[in-house]
Amino acid sequence: MPAPHNAFKAALADGQPQIGCWVGMANAYATEIAATAGFDWLLVDGEHAPNDLNSILEQIRVIEGSGSHPVARLPIGETWMIKQYLDAGVQSLLVPMVESGDQATELVRAVRYPPHGVRGVGSALARASRFAAIPDYLTTADQQICLLVQVENRAGQAALDDILATEVDGVFIGPSDLAADMGHIGQAGHPDVVEAVLDSIRRIVAAGKAAGILTLDPAMQRKCLDLGATFVATDIDVTLFARSMRASAKAGQDLLQPDNS
Repeated sequence: MPAPHNAFKAALADGQPQIGCWVGMANAYATEIAATAGFDWLLVDGEHAPNDLNSILEQIRVIEGSGSHPVARLPIGETWMIKQYLDAGVQSLLVPMVESGDQATELVRAVRYPPHGVRGVGSALARASRFAAIPDYLTTADQQICLLVQVENRAGQAALDDILATEVDGVFIGPSDLAADMGHIGQAGHPDVVEAVLDSIRRIVAAGKAAGILTLDPAMQRKCLDLGATFVATDIDVTLFARSMRASAKAGQDLLQPDNS
């Protein structure tokens, strides 16, 4: 019996666009709500949300039981951390702040078993192998791991061709960090930033890799999809919740205002 099939990785390889949402509430109950919404994939954030591996694993379990595919973002691309996420059964990883081809190459090695990589062979202890219930896990796991890397500053953009020459499955462009590095902090919609993002997506698609982005701007979402981006996140659970709660509170407070009609 082989490692579980990664339908998300297969869809990206086939060029089938996948619409996702960022999950940053750091709570399995809230994640379960997102998992019933109908997104193709959900990104459980370990970089900017107050998550650790245990809380991420709780949310991964919830998403696995839904029609959405779980992706986890690490706080940093450390080999030891990648090993723990993989052994926990996370098959799709997003690694932030990748700035060189050499760095991308080391990440590829981190998600693969020897002799092609350096992933530790401890699958008998791991949830990934169903605790040794998958006899062919060691020989089939590499093919089902989806490694996505983030390019989100000028150094990463300058090295984009080198990164694309590695065996990463896809490259995600981070508009907010890129905007800050370009001198336009808080202005992801600045024309220079937009052009840099779209140029990067063109290059990623031309190289035969999956291109991804998180943007709440519908026009930008459309442009990226039209250029061939295949993993596009269109919203964030935290901002959705905050926006709805504020609107509800305002509507309630408005009831207390005099009716001047």
